[in-house]
Amino acid sequence: MLPKERVVGDSAGWAVIGNMDYNKWASSKSFQPGDTFLFQYNPSYHNVLQVSRSDFHTCDATSPIATYATGNDSIVIRSPGHYYYICGFMGHCQAGQKVDLRVPRNIGPDGSPISSPTLPSNVSSIAEASAYGPMAPGPSHSNGHFVVFHYALLCFGFGLLFIFI
Repeated sequence: MLPKERVVGDSAGWAVIGNMDYNKWASSKSFQPGDTFLFQYNPSYHNVLQVSRSDFHTCDATSPIATYATGNDSIVIRSPGHYYYICGFMGHCQAGQKVDLRVPRNIGPDGSPISSPTLPSNVSSIAEASAYGPMAPGPSHSNGHFVVFHYALLCFGFGLLFIFI
C-alpha cells in the first residue's frame, strides 16, 4: 500500500470549534510509515506541538519535541509508533484539540494492521519456536570453567610466543 497524505480532522481541519474528536478520527484510519499528516488551521489561534505521551495526557505544552506554526504543516511519519500532537494555545488541548497518531509495525495489503503471530499452546516462548522445530538453548557461560579454560589457553599462547622469540 502506498503512503498517503492525510488531512488531520478531514474537512474540519485542526480546530477546537465543532467538537471534533481527533482520536476517534485517528482510530477510524489505518496509517503506515511514509504517510504525511497535514495540519490545516489558522495560525493566529492554533499551533501544533509534538509532545511525549505523558505531556499528551496532561496537556502539558511547556516542553514540546517539535513545534509547528504555519497553519499548513506537513509532517511525514518515518517509522512505526505513537505520535502525539496537541494545540499549545491555552485550553485548546483540554478542550480536545489533541491527537494520538498510531502507526502500527505491520500493515496488511488492505491497509489494516496485522496482529503479531500467536504461539502454539505447547510453545511458551519465541526461543522455542522455529520452522525446524524446537530450538536448543544457547551456550551458557555462567560457570567459571569457561573463563578459566580461556585464560589458560591465553597464557599457553603467550608462553609459546616467548619460546619462539
